[in-house]
Amino acid sequence: MYQVLYRKWRPKIFDDVAGQPQVTITLKNELQSGRINHAYLFTGSRGTGKTSCAKIMAKALNCLNPKEGNPCGECELCRGIDDGSVMDIAEIDAASNNSVDNVRNIIEEASFNPAKAKYRVYIIDEVHMLSVGAFNALLKTLEEPPTHVVFILATTEVHKIPATILSRCQRFDFHRITPEAIAQRLLFVAEQEGLTLEDNAALLIASVSDGAMRDALSLLDRCASTDKNITVNVVQNTAGLTGHDYLFSITDCIIRKDTGAILAIIEQLYNESKDMGRLCYELIEHFRNLMMIKTLNKTTTLLTFSDEEKTKMKTQTDMLTLENILYATDILQSGYDKISRGMNKRIEMELSLIKLTAPELDISVSALLDRISTLERAVKRGISVNISQVSETDNDNTNSENFSPSIENKPQENQRNIPRPMGKTMDYDDIVKNAVLMKDWSEVLKVLKSHSITMATAFKNTKAYISGDYILIDSDNELTFKRLKQPEERERMRKAVLEVTGRVYRLGPYKKSGEQSVQPKDAMTELLDTARNSGVKVQEEE
Repeated sequence: MYQVLYRKWRPKIFDDVAGQPQVTITLKNELQSGRINHAYLFTGSRGTGKTSCAKIMAKALNCLNPKEGNPCGECELCRGIDDGSVMDIAEIDAASNNSVDNVRNIIEEASFNPAKAKYRVYIIDEVHMLSVGAFNALLKTLEEPPTHVVFILATTEVHKIPATILSRCQRFDFHRITPEAIAQRLLFVAEQEGLTLEDNAALLIASVSDGAMRDALSLLDRCASTDKNITVNVVQNTAGLTGHDYLFSITDCIIRKDTGAILAIIEQLYNESKDMGRLCYELIEHFRNLMMIKTLNKTTTLLTFSDEEKTKMKTQTDMLTLENILYATDILQSGYDKISRGMNKRIEMELSLIKLTAPELDISVSALLDRISTLERAVKRGISVNISQVSETDNDNTNSENFSPSIENKPQENQRNIPRPMGKTMDYDDIVKNAVLMKDWSEVLKVLKSHSITMATAFKNTKAYISGDYILIDSDNELTFKRLKQPEERERMRKAVLEVTGRVYRLGPYKKSGEQSVQPKDAMTELLDTARNSGVKVQEEE
């Protein structure tokens, strides 16, 4: 008969247990030193190795040829424990054997010497399911059992166990297994089983399993029944997951406030029989990942995604404020709660997304706070700014080709309804001479960071000077000015300056006299320079 993977690949020794070194190393040391406790408590979430470690512990206690704390797996007792023929090892399910009479039977059996093994070992799984009377009956024996008896209690809900029981056991906490450890184990099992498993598919299975190795192996088993070549698409189809591309598309619609497009995506997913509750849950997880990137900016160890997906997440994070992300998460969580209570899944999903794409329809406190956060920097210090017009402030022809360490080209005068710097173009030396340090530059960089972290990083440790209609940026890093040559980046900088100062400035580099970069000059430029040096006044053309 076929044996499912999670049973076939159940760890046989402590070294095979994935992701629980804090437990396995301690148990091995105790077994090697002979410091055996009479009662152990294994606690942790499902599928993390509690029962497996209990069985390994039972074998190691009775093994005839132990190897560095691990059972040999070959002696008569190890084989007998594996096939269940050694009656001195008892595994009891407390969910169905939770009465006082069941515990009394255990106490009565414990008084007898083991028939074949060195120790009688009682593994009580889901021990929190025992009744109050059963716990009370177990107390005395658990505290002072016969020398040949060892109790191993396992539970997923340690808070339900009486303190009197906890104080009589040596406790081991099993952690959720990291996605990397699960993926590594899955790749090993797949190789042994003759399966082809992509790295990204292994990471996706690990992410879905939520730290449970048993769940991961079960999903791998289902995927293998579908196709021996297991890809990300196979995992998504088998597990009924929504592809990450849909999550990015939906988030892009939320950023653009495109209600029609987002409803079209939901229509498509619904027709493909995607579960709306699962989709809502995955969107919550997606915004949680965006929140982690936004707040910590350390995604390597916290998020398990491909480099391409991390790049997409970083791009979306730069276009959202933390308030936006928290508000979206709150709306989706509320929708998920309603879906879980049996409401119409599709309608609740659509309503939640409409609230995110049309925030003016939501008058809740969180919605108002989200909208205020978009405007508060613009109205800081009493400045009134129409944010919707900011994108129109930089339609000039300045680009990477004609941007140079001279003053930025004057904006086109045919743009309407946009604040414009007044006055004539000045000589660069006069501009530098009249420049004063800009006190609000740090505030501009903070605002810039909300638009683009990479842009703000490029301008870190810079200074700025104001001279009339110009802002001159002082930096020794050439990358700063390369970024400013790009129209999109210059647009972000102007937007940040506008939000802080309420004015539109021309942008340029700050170079003191004699520090300007030497660049090739054409004949006309050389002629003008010669004229200036001779004291001839030259009228600049606007």
